[in-house]
Amino acid sequence: MKYCDLKLLPDHRKEQLHDAIDSVLQSGWYLRGEATKRFERHYARYIGTRYCVGCGNGLDALWLILRAYKEMGVINEGDEVIVPANTYIASLLAITENRLVPVLVEPNLETLQIDESQIEKAITRRTRAVMIVHLYGSCAYSKRIAEICKKYELKLVEDNAQAHGCEWNGIKTGALGDAAGHSFYPTKNLGALGDAGAVTTNDEQLAEIVRELGNYGSSQKYLFERCGRNSRIDEIQAAVLDVKLSWLDSDNQSRRNIANIYDKLINNPLIRTAKMSSRAVYHIYPLFCEKRNELQTYLKEHDVETVIHYPIPPHLQKCYHALKRSFPITELIHQQELSLPCYPMMKEKEADHIARLLNDFC
Repeated sequence: MKYCDLKLLPDHRKEQLHDAIDSVLQSGWYLRGEATKRFERHYARYIGTRYCVGCGNGLDALWLILRAYKEMGVINEGDEVIVPANTYIASLLAITENRLVPVLVEPNLETLQIDESQIEKAITRRTRAVMIVHLYGSCAYSKRIAEICKKYELKLVEDNAQAHGCEWNGIKTGALGDAAGHSFYPTKNLGALGDAGAVTTNDEQLAEIVRELGNYGSSQKYLFERCGRNSRIDEIQAAVLDVKLSWLDSDNQSRRNIANIYDKLINNPLIRTAKMSSRAVYHIYPLFCEKRNELQTYLKEHDVETVIHYPIPPHLQKCYHALKRSFPITELIHQQELSLPCYPMMKEKEADHIARLLNDFC
């Protein structure tokens, strides 16, 4: 059984995608056209923000947000951005590629999200933003984090790459902070047929600058107000995402159904599951085991594919040797985490089977 089988699509969904792609081919327009405008409008409405700007991928989305804040004079080179230590490396790359300084904060071991009780201790006179990462499809936002950002006049940036459709008190992740970066990598809850990303925000100036920066720094053809880059969502991906957006809530509920089976049936003292937020969308279903590698081998022997998110945390990667110091909670998570299959087309009986395999592990 695959960790995530993207080929398992009902025929009627395949037809919808074929029709969407064909409509772009018939138009003969492949960049910055009507399909992109339509998806941006629909995704902004879905998230609950005034603006959505498509871009090349999730890393670019975060980079564009921070770069736009630099263009606005809100953030300056050398300033600090607080970020969870246990995130994927893209969160840090967006910071350092803007010549900003990532300040790593440990996660809460139960929720796996940034520990709100540690954020205020990490703030210095150079802190300008807090980047929360909705890891695994669970909400990292809290009222306390928002209060801290307000108290110290910090921008709250969301990395929403793993949490499309997740909610906090009826508000979607991606609309909780000042701006959010979204990845539409194919395996995401809302996945393209290649790379794509987006920025959502209620800040009109930020949205305009993000759009310019992603188009070489230009708002008018051959006139360049800023030094930007080429980071645009193409028309085919936008058309595909617009179709798949209509499936998202249903797909997320399917993920929750699989997760509920795991939650109810997994009962092994060697295995710990995470405390996910109430409206989590389970991009990843993580569990933790001191004998993680043995458990992964055991499941593989029973034809169950699993993934480790992530084997080496960012501060221990060679490219970030300057950040190397002890983050024991993060390191424990990375040593013990194992992700189970959890995707919309998965059958509930398969989740039942996997749970029973886990209970037999010793």
